[in-house]
Amino acid sequence: MPNLSAMPDLEEPTFADVLDAARQIRPYLTPTPLRRYPALERLVGTELHVKHENHNPTGAFKVRGGINLVSRLSDDERRRGVIAASTGNHGQSVAFAARLFGVSAIICAPAAANPVKVEAMQDMGAEVILDGDRYDDSRRNADRLAREHGYRYIHSGDEPLLIAGVGTHTLEVLQEHPRIDTVIVPIGGGSGAAGACIAAKAVNPEIKVIGVQSDQAQSAYLSWKSGSLQDSPNRTRAEGLSTAAPFELPQRIMRRLLDDFVLVSDDEIDAATALMIEKTRTLVEAAGAAALAGALKLRNQLRGRRLALICSGGNISPAQLKALLAG
Repeated sequence: MPNLSAMPDLEEPTFADVLDAARQIRPYLTPTPLRRYPALERLVGTELHVKHENHNPTGAFKVRGGINLVSRLSDDERRRGVIAASTGNHGQSVAFAARLFGVSAIICAPAAANPVKVEAMQDMGAEVILDGDRYDDSRRNADRLAREHGYRYIHSGDEPLLIAGVGTHTLEVLQEHPRIDTVIVPIGGGSGAAGACIAAKAVNPEIKVIGVQSDQAQSAYLSWKSGSLQDSPNRTRAEGLSTAAPFELPQRIMRRLLDDFVLVSDDEIDAATALMIEKTRTLVEAAGAAALAGALKLRNQLRGRRLALICSGGNISPAQLKALLAG
């Protein structure tokens, strides 16, 4: 087991917390579609359902956790305002929820952040600070500003309410199709996978949950594999999977509940992204297609199973889309 004694105050969310989160977010979010695509089933070779988190108002799954957390802030926290670090989807989640509940929000993002996501955060009323080369630079910047100004720092992974909130995507999958026996979920920091594990294993401990990460940003994979938190170089093009440092709370949950973890190349993710866009007729970003990339890589061992792929987001920029299709 990993050594997680540095953050003993972080309690793991439970299935009851996921159920409570589902009630909390229901007035603001409708369940996202769960759809089958014969072309994808032919390519993977088994029954396959896509959970379209790219249909959320922010275009990504993170909004579930943002609403669950921001809606529960104390009066003092609301007055102080919130700050977060993000490559885009977590920031959009915080910005969306902050606007919904009348809270000021600052988002720290890398200087070269996806302009579609930056504009969306600004349109939601957040102040966006662009600085640094990678997500991890933004995280350090947000932490410094939170300490200097007293903002409520909303971590993108080490937040029980966020994990409980995003776990509602898998709860919805199993409510609609209880016979699903395998959930494949992309992993950057691991909040989505941790939430998926909590929901799936509570409904049926036999359900397999498989995580997928880029081999160009392996920190979560190496930490899960070794049982201790490990940083790793972060060179991935898939911004939603882009982190060099693991998150303690998701790792604690995944170490206990995640069944398998597969690495895929950025080229495999790009190919899966193009496939998802073509076959589902919806916009999908690289991280959103990572679950399909993992399913294609594992296709031989997935025969006969009933899969749910978590399509985590669809916030691809015009430049990214043009490069993808040209490639």
